[in-house]
Amino acid sequence: MTLADRNLPVAPAARLEPKRCALMVVDMQNDFCAPGGYIDKTMGKDVSAAAVIVPTINELVAQARKARVPVVWLRADYSHDRIPDSMAVKLAARGIQAECCKPGTWGFEWYGVEPAAGEPVVTKHSYSGFIGTDMQDVLGALKRQTIVFTGVQTQVCVESTLRDAHAFGHYCVAVQDAVGSHTPALHEATLNNVRFLFGDVCPASDVLAAWRTEP
Repeated sequence: MTLADRNLPVAPAARLEPKRCALMVVDMQNDFCAPGGYIDKTMGKDVSAAAVIVPTINELVAQARKARVPVVWLRADYSHDRIPDSMAVKLAARGIQAECCKPGTWGFEWYGVEPAAGEPVVTKHSYSGFIGTDMQDVLGALKRQTIVFTGVQTQVCVESTLRDAHAFGHYCVAVQDAVGSHTPALHEATLNNVRFLFGDVCPASDVLAAWRTEP
């Protein structure tokens, strides 16, 4: 068998057809995105990129719903008793006592976005949305092969989840103006790496055009 025999959707536009796609919103939570949250207060990073992408994410979510593209919401619970040792040891070495995105706290709540009733919400305890979660079952039930990624941080949870999605055989699309990072250079490095090996990178306008429905 050759690659030509596999009937692959080689054109990027084909991979963005609504019938193939699910939209994923990654970690748009106060602790990652808001002034006074964990990334700002504890890690000392610039969270301004998160506010910039909120309108674009909401526009994509609204269009996805109109086009019957499922929206999957990924959120973090990094309570100290839930994260793996590999994450915990880094915090311990830095002397960090604060917990990130602990359920029941303001930091765990959504930032600027919100799931609709019935939309799947997957909670993760590590950087990848596929590790220790039911993400594969969720996507399997939806029968969608292309995952369109939005959210934060581009080079951490977005990239970790995207890489695992790619390994599981999903077509991956990073929406360049709907993912954000506290470190612009790392944001760009991830987008370059996705372009090279792991999927497609495009502006939100391309996705919105592909999902446009008749009035």
